[in-house]
Amino acid sequence: MKITVHAVGRMKTGPERELADRYFERFGKSGPAVGLEFAGIVEIPESRGQSADERRREEAQKLQAQLQSGAVLILLDERGKPLSSEEMAARVGQLRDSGRKALVVAIGGADGHDKSLRDQADLVLSFGALTWPHQLVRVMLGEQLYRIATILAGHPYHRS
Repeated sequence: MKITVHAVGRMKTGPERELADRYFERFGKSGPAVGLEFAGIVEIPESRGQSADERRREEAQKLQAQLQSGAVLILLDERGKPLSSEEMAARVGQLRDSGRKALVVAIGGADGHDKSLRDQADLVLSFGALTWPHQLVRVMLGEQLYRIATILAGHPYHRS
């Protein structure tokens, strides 16, 4: 299953990007052994719409235009469901095992995701009740994708 990260906004050069890249690289190397292929990060510019609703709507349209038919959509959103790493690994494993070919994990813009996307998503996931800067969300997502691959492989990286 190909996994793509869709992110609103560009990540600048710096320590956060280096750390995120390190985890995405680890995931890219470890994922294929368990049937997960890292397809990369798609960045779109933040909308310049006048209102938050307009910005969310424009950003949602850009994501929807890039979604392949049949792709699983997971949104990272503060209103989402918090899952443990084991639960998330189990879900990704089930999707892979059921024959799903593509998974998109989307990081929204500063205003969050449009309601139409939340309604369409297969899972709305939260990294907790706290609000995180987008740079750190990318780091955490990269690490969790790597952790998911190691859990599915039975590797001792994840100690629970």
